[in-house]
Amino acid sequence: MSEQQATTPTEPRKGLSPRKKQRISRSVQYAVLLVIVVVLAALADWGAIRESFLNLDVAGKGLPELFTVALRNTVIYTLSGFALGFVVGLVLALMRLSTVAPYRWISAIYIEIFRGLPILLIFLMIGSLPLAFPGFELPGGVYGSAALGLGVVSAAYMAENFRAGIQAVPKGQMEAARSLGMPHMRAMVSIVIPQAIRIVLPPLTNQLVSLLKDSSLVLMLGVTASQVELAKFGNDQSSTFANPTPILATGLTYLLITIPLGYVARRLEARQGAGR
Repeated sequence: MSEQQATTPTEPRKGLSPRKKQRISRSVQYAVLLVIVVVLAALADWGAIRESFLNLDVAGKGLPELFTVALRNTVIYTLSGFALGFVVGLVLALMRLSTVAPYRWISAIYIEIFRGLPILLIFLMIGSLPLAFPGFELPGGVYGSAALGLGVVSAAYMAENFRAGIQAVPKGQMEAARSLGMPHMRAMVSIVIPQAIRIVLPPLTNQLVSLLKDSSLVLMLGVTASQVELAKFGNDQSSTFANPTPILATGLTYLLITIPLGYVARRLEARQGAGR
């Protein structure tokens, strides 16, 4: 009996292996996607698409103001809001980590409030400040108001990033600095904070991308033709020429900035991940 079992050939395994099943499933998904693309391409009116979304004559009428006015203002609004948010966020992070209880309370309340409010509402509130403080004007007009609106919101998010970065710095760094006779604040500014900033560079880059997109809400402040940002410029041009091509051109201009910034953020995250 044992000899018969030994000489009996092993029966082949029935069914497909998991790898083959995965390969077949992926092939089916690709085929379905290809069919959808072909059907949409067949149903689309390419002449109307070219006339409505790819009209080079209409797009050319927005130049060079698309870059010299709209893009310039978008960059100014974004960078000024980011700079204010960076400074205020760092201060809030230090307050959140302070041993003084009122500082922690103030920081926590600020962060919870401004992370919970939509930035559109913040701009509406800034526009209403003269009602509460008659005669009050922010320096820089619309530019100052945009920097304030974007800055106070981004500060709440950056504060949490900075707090996480500071806590990620090994405590031995501070202890070593203090053992050399360095005051706590000087050690924080010279040793801990620079390391924390390097740690949080990827989320800070993502925050910059978010601010760039949020700058489109500056239109709620009532901008003039020389103060328009990309989104309003594209919408105004589209309304003027009754053609959505300027909106597409505006979107592509946004992507010229956001895609490289997103790539930089991913590279920074990968570099930090490889260094751990």
